[in-house]
Amino acid sequence: MADVFLPQLGEAITEGTVTQWFKRVGDHVDLDEPLYEVSTDKVDSEVPSPMSGVLIEIVANEGALVQVGGLLARFEADDGSAASPAPVVAAPAASAPMPRADSPSESEPAAAAPTPAPSSSGSSRLLSPVVRALLADNGVDPARVTGTGLGGRITRADVENFLRDNPGRAEPFNTIRRSTGRHMVSSKSTSPHVLTAMEVDFEGVEVVRQAHRASWKEAEGSSLTYLPFIVRAVVTALADFPRINASVGDGELIVHGDVNLAVAVDLDFEGLLAPVARGIDDMSLTEVARAIVDLAGRARSKKLVPDDLAGGTFTITNPGQYGTMFQFPIINQPQVAILSTDGISRKPVVVVDEDGAESMAIHSVGVLALAWDHRAFDGAYAAAFLAKVREVIQTRDWESEF
Repeated sequence: MADVFLPQLGEAITEGTVTQWFKRVGDHVDLDEPLYEVSTDKVDSEVPSPMSGVLIEIVANEGALVQVGGLLARFEADDGSAASPAPVVAAPAASAPMPRADSPSESEPAAAAPTPAPSSSGSSRLLSPVVRALLADNGVDPARVTGTGLGGRITRADVENFLRDNPGRAEPFNTIRRSTGRHMVSSKSTSPHVLTAMEVDFEGVEVVRQAHRASWKEAEGSSLTYLPFIVRAVVTALADFPRINASVGDGELIVHGDVNLAVAVDLDFEGLLAPVARGIDDMSLTEVARAIVDLAGRARSKKLVPDDLAGGTFTITNPGQYGTMFQFPIINQPQVAILSTDGISRKPVVVVDEDGAESMAIHSVGVLALAWDHRAFDGAYAAAFLAKVREVIQTRDWESEF
């Protein structure tokens, strides 16, 4: 028999909540096959099995909070299958054992049996799987529903009647939503936020995008968006305005040498993560685009680890796909600035030729909005940085990037 422990998930992570088991007791599991999902205050991650064998006991049920190094499950391992065990950082206290899952018998599948669910008052009530799912899907605490079944048990009809009479529903905050809320409230109370926004003519970028979009899609399997062009311009501007790429320390501004870019990724409207592309200042436009696609894909498929969210020095959020005019984002602490890339659309603009003559044309135009920390620098510095980003976007020979 072999034990499975909660591994070290990140440098500053000490505990995690088991949110889902992908295997049941009695299942055979292959080495590196997804075994369970764990939620920390930074990210939800799928964790692969450290061995192959038969899962014979789940010690930490779904919903259990486990310390790093805590016992999760037991295996009847295949010979020589176990990976090198992760070092135990903190073992669970002997006085607070983790809940154990009962093994279902062959004659009575676990899914058919009613299961107890704790109510907000701390009591426990028997619920069938159908009733339990109906309550969970609608965010209803079972303590709010009067049961008419045998012994006061809640039936499906009881839940449906409750939902009919109470059309509003409670949606408990998930782990990411709670963590985001804490960080955003803390950021607003920490940094004196200021917004500086600037309109930018993206026509030079648009011409190159249109010329390469088909071949790019075929070669890369993803769309050629404006974002990698903006990132390349930001990196160029940060070289001239390094205090934008900084963090606030204890009475000091820590100016970073490398640009580690955090990119905000929406998780199907269920939360937001900002994984980090390290050393983005050393990447070509193609490498930047690939890094962003990789981070977004791993964030949405729960393949990130907590360290993917650490070490960012500057953040970009990209609501422009929804046609925003401009957005005032909240700074990603302890950074001092975050850039919102807003909607780009076709608009009439005044074009000045080499002789100074003006004419009207239709160009792709959008807004870049920078939220920044007034402790780190003043408005002139922020405006000059944005002006440099605009200059690069409007004047660089983008064709040379290909």
